[in-house]
Amino acid sequence: FISGGTGSFAKKFVMLLIKKKLAKKIIIFSRDEYKQLLMKELPFVKSNPSIFRFYIGDVRDKNRLEWAINDDIDVVVHSAALKQVPATEYNPFETVQTNILGTQNLIEVCINKNIDKIVLISTDKAVSPINLYGSTKLTAEKLFISANIFKGAKKTKFSVIRYGNVMGSRGSVIPIFFNQ
Repeated sequence: FISGGTGSFAKKFVMLLIKKKLAKKIIIFSRDEYKQLLMKELPFVKSNPSIFRFYIGDVRDKNRLEWAINDDIDVVVHSAALKQVPATEYNPFETVQTNILGTQNLIEVCINKNIDKIVLISTDKAVSPINLYGSTKLTAEKLFISANIFKGAKKTKFSVIRYGNVMGSRGSVIPIFFNQ
């Protein structure tokens, strides 16, 4: 199960899962039906249609998460977030709703469903954050780490992965450099 499943990270991650034959089923969860349509046309998806499920949904909607995360899921990768710094600064309430409350929703659903592993994809901007995006991702990280304590006897293991700017991803500085 991949939240933000049509984003730059998720597409590359899914391609790797397919290439290495590491998944029997992949659930793409995202709120953008157009990006889902485009993803369904990618060769690695078209050549493996039986393992893919696409769900429209938002991590802000806990009921939809409860419905989409079913009992045969063993790993959840949480890559859904508002990430563009100018947009997050201009829309702080929306950023908190998605990056913090959406993360909390996913944590609670995964604990209730007793999911084996859940991984948060975070950012280098969570280190000593100077903007809202970094602050919300730092908060999401702290929620994940704390979830290992408050999950009680449940088996769910929470992990965080941080990475920096990815060349060629949406919002990457590389196209700006080329244009200059």
